Amino acid sequence: MGCMEPLTPLEQALHAARALVLADLVAGRVAEADVVSLVEDSVARRRWWVEQWPDGMRYVAGLVAQDVQDALLERYGRWPLCPVCAFGDPHALDVEPELGPDPHWVCHQAGVKVAAVGSLGSAVGGAPSS
Repeated sequence: MGCMEPLTPLEQALHAARALVLADLVAGRVAEADVVSLVEDSVARRRWWVEQWPDGMRYVAGLVAQDVQDALLERYGRWPLCPVCAFGDPHALDVEPELGPDPHWVCHQAGVKVAAVGSLGSAVGGAPSS
């Protein structure tokens, strides 16, 4: 066996997306084995997608987050729940931009950016009071 080949930019983007979404799942305490497999499924689908459209590589993290959010909704319910709004019905955060770089979790009810994708752990520990 020779040296490991360096990761291609595509593989780097996919690894980063996987790590960011897993960090958010861990922060929400929902990183069970079957949920992690949803992340792997999304990463596999997005690998094909980026191979078809290389310019989409910088959007992969947000897309994987949305894929996992949609898959969780079908199986378990809304994720991630908004840590900002202490009133009203529990509601999920949305990823913005839907197709763009630097994706964030956003609460549309409060009109605030809650955290970057991959950084929910810092937001869930208690939102800073303003």
